Amino acid sequence: MLKRLYKRAFDIRDGEITISFFMQLYIFLVITVLLIVKPTVNALFLSALGAERLPYGYLMVAVVAVLSSYFYTTALKKYSFKKIATLTLITFSLFFVILSIALHYRFLEQWVLYFYYVLISLFAVIVTSQFWILANMVYNAREAKRLFGFIGAGAIAGGIFGGYLTTFISSNFGNKISILIAAIFIIACIPILSHIWKLRLKELSVYARRKKLHEKSSPDKNAFQLIIKSNHLLFLALIIGVSVVVAKLVDFQFSDFAHRAIPDSDELASFLGFWFSSFNVIALLIQLFVTNKVLSYLGVTSTMLILPLGIALGCLLFLTVPELWVLIIIKGLDGSFKQSINKAAAELSILPIPYPIKNQAKSFIDIVVDSVATGLAGCLLIFVIKGMELDTTYVTILILFFLFIWLILIYKLRDAYFESFRSNLQSLLYNDASSRRKLQKEGTITSARKILQNGSEEEILTLLNRLSNARLKPLRPQILSLLHHESPKIQIAILEQLYFYQENTALEKVKTLLVSDNDEVVYRALQYLLHHTKIADDTLFNSYLNHPNQKISSAALLCLAEDSRSNSKLAQKFELRNRIRNQIDSLSTPEGLKNVQDTSELLLTIGNSGIKDYYYFISVHFNNKNTKVIKSAIKAAGITTDPLFIGHLLQFLDDKKVRKVAIKSLSMYGPEINKTILRLDTEELLSTEVRRYLPKVVATFKTQSSVGILYKFLSSKDVITRRRASKSIKKLLLENPILSIDKRKITRHILRESTYYQTTINAIATFNDLINKSTIHNITHNQQDLLVARESIVSLLRNQLDASLESIFALLSLRYNQEDISAAYYGLKSDTAEAKINAIEFLDNLLHIKLKSKILPLLEFNIIDATRTDTASYELEIIPENDIIKILLNKRSKPMKVAMLHLIKIKNDKQYIPVISYLKKHKDPKLRSLALHVLETLGS
Repeated sequence: MLKRLYKRAFDIRDGEITISFFMQLYIFLVITVLLIVKPTVNALFLSALGAERLPYGYLMVAVVAVLSSYFYTTALKKYSFKKIATLTLITFSLFFVILSIALHYRFLEQWVLYFYYVLISLFAVIVTSQFWILANMVYNAREAKRLFGFIGAGAIAGGIFGGYLTTFISSNFGNKISILIAAIFIIACIPILSHIWKLRLKELSVYARRKKLHEKSSPDKNAFQLIIKSNHLLFLALIIGVSVVVAKLVDFQFSDFAHRAIPDSDELASFLGFWFSSFNVIALLIQLFVTNKVLSYLGVTSTMLILPLGIALGCLLFLTVPELWVLIIIKGLDGSFKQSINKAAAELSILPIPYPIKNQAKSFIDIVVDSVATGLAGCLLIFVIKGMELDTTYVTILILFFLFIWLILIYKLRDAYFESFRSNLQSLLYNDASSRRKLQKEGTITSARKILQNGSEEEILTLLNRLSNARLKPLRPQILSLLHHESPKIQIAILEQLYFYQENTALEKVKTLLVSDNDEVVYRALQYLLHHTKIADDTLFNSYLNHPNQKISSAALLCLAEDSRSNSKLAQKFELRNRIRNQIDSLSTPEGLKNVQDTSELLLTIGNSGIKDYYYFISVHFNNKNTKVIKSAIKAAGITTDPLFIGHLLQFLDDKKVRKVAIKSLSMYGPEINKTILRLDTEELLSTEVRRYLPKVVATFKTQSSVGILYKFLSSKDVITRRRASKSIKKLLLENPILSIDKRKITRHILRESTYYQTTINAIATFNDLINKSTIHNITHNQQDLLVARESIVSLLRNQLDASLESIFALLSLRYNQEDISAAYYGLKSDTAEAKINAIEFLDNLLHIKLKSKILPLLEFNIIDATRTDTASYELEIIPENDIIKILLNKRSKPMKVAMLHLIKIKNDKQYIPVISYLKKHKDPKLRSLALHVLETLGS
């Protein structure tokens, strides 16, 4: 019970509790040590040298940090992170032991005090930086967003504990004991580091391999060069630097006003101790209960705005009311938010950077940038405030100036952060650079010539489809040479391209194609000859209509029918009606019925002729046994655009062999057919299989009204229909930018689809739970049937889950950039865990809050295979089977209704009689019949 409450409170999942505890303990000890040694060394420094020497200490920290950064970065390149971190802890522990001995023997020369003042500053940035690098190695982007708030609470708790511990030990046992305890605590971090390494990094060994891989391919640059070359790192470094300057200025102003208000040193110490402890307590509460929620709601970069905006409001209030209590508020905002919300957001902001670059750059930012910014703050205080003898109030103006820069940099960082995730995702999905370069060059004239001369059939056809009219002329010799290519498809494609050249081009070569074995080639060649010759029509048509070769005469008759649609006199002149009648009589004999090619061409001829008396011939051949003839009949029906054929054509959508032809034929009817389609769909007079392809038909018309009708299909109970409708809208907008969509409607449909997705997950969890509880030994036939039925339902639900996910992303691509959404979708479907995680984090930064809060939890289910009920990392809702059956019966399409009816029949439970009674009147005859059968079985 306590464990469950703990997990819910902090959003920690199974498998994360142990590692998170040790990570929190690690940073707790580090900050505890810092709060022991820093006050002690600062007190020694101030007592011996005075406060006026502090700015020089700031400058020394900056200089030493820059120099030490070079050696530290070099070491990181040569040695493993674990070795460097361990050696760092040992070194600082040794120095603290030496300081304890020096205090015991009262050896405190000035150079010793400066040395340890700088050393403590380096400890603060180096060791904490190493911890957050380790945290970035241990956790991926999604885990980090949930857990960094909880882990960071350890740092704040360490600040509270370390402060109180220092007060107690120093006052009772002296500073030398405090420093010695700090050294022991540092040594205690080493076994914790080793255990963390063993738990996650050594076991997975992902980062070690990735480090070697990246370092071999990455350019040899120092940390400064890496930061300058990356907008992301540059803006992040500048933000850290500016935040440090602001913190130092705030601290100086707060200390100065506090000293003026409370001159007594003991009272001042008590005042500062009380508020610093209070700030840490507030920071701890924020870190534990607010940080995660804010990060999830606002995202990384928006969360980073909270601290500078809060300080800015406080500064504006101070300019109006220059009182100490206002400065307490400003210092409180800086002290509490900086170590909680802002710290977690800052650490998350570097996650998209590749690990080896991150390791090197982050150390530079944490050590050098932090220290240089400290030195800059010291210079401003020395030369601007003290040098110009300005009142401390003017520090507020400086703070506001730097806050303005801070806000601009965060705005810049947002774009860079987003772009880093996009680049990472695309690099994981599209890593074949050579293929991309080849694709880019494929459109050049030189490459086109090579393809036309030596390319495969597929390459040549693809190129011909992509060539513009302007590029056809330079390629004329290569194109004409392909008229005698061995592939009929290429010959037909070349004949179509010849229309863009001058009349009579390759006339003699085209005539030779009339004897081709391919009927389509003969027809296309004849069509070209009829439209690109100066011979009189009478002579031309008669010579081919009466040709002894049946192929040529049939092709000529089809061409005549096509031309007669726009010229009725031509039909009369060449007796088109009689010629068709003779052909019908000829092909109605037993021998003629076997003539597939002539029958197919006659069907197209009848369709083009517009002679309704012969339309029966088209209807007859809808039932032909030959697929080619059926396709020709469907084409002919579409050519007629007669309402008589709409019902037949719609039924053909259910036949995969002729579906494309049926869609094309229906598109010939024009947008007016949309009303008929919508009526038939509303009245449920079409089967589910047919209705699933209606969106594709509607989309062929490419009108604004088509978009409106597709919206209606987005409300279908059938997920396949919704998926195809969403993809059809996406394709429509891509091909027709002038069309518009209602983004509010799209958002509503996305949210509705997300609810469907969630229900499907719960249904899968419910049935899987029942399956897992079933025993496979000594079960009855009925129990076995029940098990098989449930497994079939789970399989169907999984298919619906995939279709729903695809529909969600198709709709998202209507609201956002299509390339971004496509990259995220394929990243999510990738087999690479890193690509999945990057995809979700990418969407986290892309989507608006309303969509993000609804969709991202579902996608996290997708990552860990939501179809498994043993996934304890997520709280899957197990719904009673009776309830889930009712939901699926009422809100799902025919296939799911059928599956539920089969399950109910096997369960043989009379309680389902009221649930399925309404299906007795369902308009689908098959579903109605099955429902009646099940009711009869149940004894209704």
